[in-house]
Amino acid sequence: MPAQIRKLVVQVDETRIEMGQTVNPPTRRALAMAVIHNPCAGRYVENLDELIAIGEELGGLLGSKCVEALGIQPGQAHSYGKAAIVGEAGELEHAAAILHPKLGAPLRKAVEKGAALVPSAKKQGGLGTAVDVPLGHKDAAFVRSHFDAIEARVSDAPRANEIVVAVAVTASGRPLARVGGLQVSEIQGQDGLR
Repeated sequence: MPAQIRKLVVQVDETRIEMGQTVNPPTRRALAMAVIHNPCAGRYVENLDELIAIGEELGGLLGSKCVEALGIQPGQAHSYGKAAIVGEAGELEHAAAILHPKLGAPLRKAVEKGAALVPSAKKQGGLGTAVDVPLGHKDAAFVRSHFDAIEARVSDAPRANEIVVAVAVTASGRPLARVGGLQVSEIQGQDGLR
């Protein structure tokens, strides 16, 4: 059964100046969030396949929304991450079912390749609860300049029987990154690490 989406929220964060220094080109991060009905809310459900299928659907949808919002081609995406906030009638395992088994493959397709693990976070909360969506380079986890996070929050969600599912994609690393480590130009993209 497809996700029952009450609301989609898409936003772009663009940093042009940091510590008085011009950031050129500006760093750009997109966040796409779906507020969905939780079909398992209010009861214990042993088999979470319905939520797993919803995760697969949302990985592609939200990843594509981010790429579109950034105005880039999929191969120009740098980092990605995912997170979910479960309303009070749900449980953390509902977020895990959406985020882990199948959301990654369609997200990787939306950003082209994606050899690295997709960083994730989950929590439970009520209306307006925020979660930090962790970010890492999509093809090489050791790229320190791309270790980051973006806050995801929907003011009227999640209601008790809802889940907020968030995907973030960037077109660059942090503004003015300078802590060393593997550089983007050195990525091999074969093992997801380097």
